[in-house]
Amino acid sequence: MFSPLIALMEDQVTALKARGIRAEFINSTLNREQREERYAALARGEYDLVYVTPERMYKREFRAALDELEGGIKLLAVDETHCITKWGHDFRPAYKEVGRFRVELGSPVTIALTATATPAVRDDIRKTLDLDEDEMPLFSSGLDRPNLSFESVTVWGDDEKVQWIEDVARQAKGTGIVYFTLIKTLEHMAFEIGKRWGSKRIEIYHGKLDPEEKKRVYDRFTAARPEDRLMLLATNAFGMGVDKPDIRYIMHYQVPGSVESYYQEVGRAGRDGLDSRCVLLYEEADLTIQQEFVRWMNPSIDLLRDAANAFASTRHAELHVDDLRELITGRDRGDRRADYCAIALEKMGVLEAAATPELYRFSRRLQEGELDGEELAAKRERDLRRLLDMVELVRSEDIRQYVLDYFGLD
Repeated sequence: MFSPLIALMEDQVTALKARGIRAEFINSTLNREQREERYAALARGEYDLVYVTPERMYKREFRAALDELEGGIKLLAVDETHCITKWGHDFRPAYKEVGRFRVELGSPVTIALTATATPAVRDDIRKTLDLDEDEMPLFSSGLDRPNLSFESVTVWGDDEKVQWIEDVARQAKGTGIVYFTLIKTLEHMAFEIGKRWGSKRIEIYHGKLDPEEKKRVYDRFTAARPEDRLMLLATNAFGMGVDKPDIRYIMHYQVPGSVESYYQEVGRAGRDGLDSRCVLLYEEADLTIQQEFVRWMNPSIDLLRDAANAFASTRHAELHVDDLRELITGRDRGDRRADYCAIALEKMGVLEAAATPELYRFSRRLQEGELDGEELAAKRERDLRRLLDMVELVRSEDIRQYVLDYFGLD
């Protein structure tokens, strides 16, 4: 199984083992001894399913284990397959090599999995995997969720947003999630929302929490009963892999950056088939936040080179994003370009993510010509286009129909 989501691999493997499936993951959160033990077990055929990132195919030790595996690979599953294509919302360079990797693995039966594939993305997935529509037919359960209601509400200021949150939560009579774009906004507004809703019925979740706190919040949220009326205030760090069936409402405090992100997040509501409400609070000023995100997410070639060189100079020492920020952009914690330089270089295999969040280690040097200025500029334009698509969704008369048209599915 190729998956880009290291953070989810452990949970998925744990769930599979509970069902008696011999599953395991191999990724950069393991130390060298642990990886070598799992390579040996893989070579002996002790696993039914192994989760790795596509970048693992660049590792000689992993390839050697696969070569020793009697009978080879029977099935290749490619999760989050929109990462294959530049038209997707989370392009990942190593995914572009999945077609070649597939051939090197003996061209096993292949399935490509994603919840957010537009027609252009689906075409590019098949092209990359070198499989036509007959060899890789589309199986879709349909995007339409009749039990979800969709609303976009134009608001002015935080007071009106908080009032909407309180009203929706009271009417819903169950558990819900309010999504925020910025951690600092989430933390600031948690106090105001808590004053109205009750601080004991509020939890917050974002990527900078320590692992123990994340687990505590996750466990409380998934175990919450409708009568607990628990409200989770979260960034998009929360949600992937969460399958709580009785989420009664999803709200967006700030406009998401893409239709794909929006629909993934609202799709977590009402999985028990009962009525659930999805309310997007739209304030035009919030668009500047997403425009700033586009700037951060698309660092210049020079900045990417500076970041790669900073890690190369450390060799195999680990470097925190805060330290990288001081080296390449200064001490302004509000400037997130260093974060996205590290993310981009990790996707390219230049860096490896360590077990601690925002900590990376050097993997290899950046190659001459590996960064394409025209492609980077084109990606920035695509990101801005996705934001414009989101604005069109907000202003559409029928959000449900807009989403179905956007993905070309019904």
